[in-house]
Amino acid sequence: MKAVRRQTSTSGVAPAGSSRSLRLDPLSLPVRFDAHDPRADGYTRQIELHRERVVLRRAVRGMQMAINVRVSDFVGVALRGNDEAQALVLVHRDPSLSVPLQVSADGEELNEAWAIWSELFALPQLDEGARKPAARRRRANAIRTRRPKFLMRRRAGVARELPVHLGEHEIIARN
Repeated sequence: MKAVRRQTSTSGVAPAGSSRSLRLDPLSLPVRFDAHDPRADGYTRQIELHRERVVLRRAVRGMQMAINVRVSDFVGVALRGNDEAQALVLVHRDPSLSVPLQVSADGEELNEAWAIWSELFALPQLDEGARKPAARRRRANAIRTRRPKFLMRRRAGVARELPVHLGEHEIIARN
């Protein structure tokens, strides 16, 4: 008789983010895991982590959504937390899109992982204590280079040739 096993999205294995300690291997990407999300139904979201993109899947009030974010859109890799438990986080400008990479109490292990994740994604290592908010990005606007409306009413000036004085000793006449 064949044993029938229940199939889940994680192949029957407990998801990587289900316990208190989360540890993802940067050399085994792509990886899929569940993480805590206070806004989502069931307080969990599913994260797919690839070398060049991150896909966040969650349901809010029954509405399923998937958000695809390029890794280059993230600000950097940061170390957060207190002395007893620290977390390594892939930080985005929007805090709801930040992704936990590793949670541990071992500071030395986290520092090594911090350097590896930062190098893997080609993102800076952020010091959360000294971090300032990022400058607001300007929107890409097709008519941004057009002259302003009040200047459109005015006639454009004509550049004229200025006289050039060669071979003279003084520039200013003193009379």
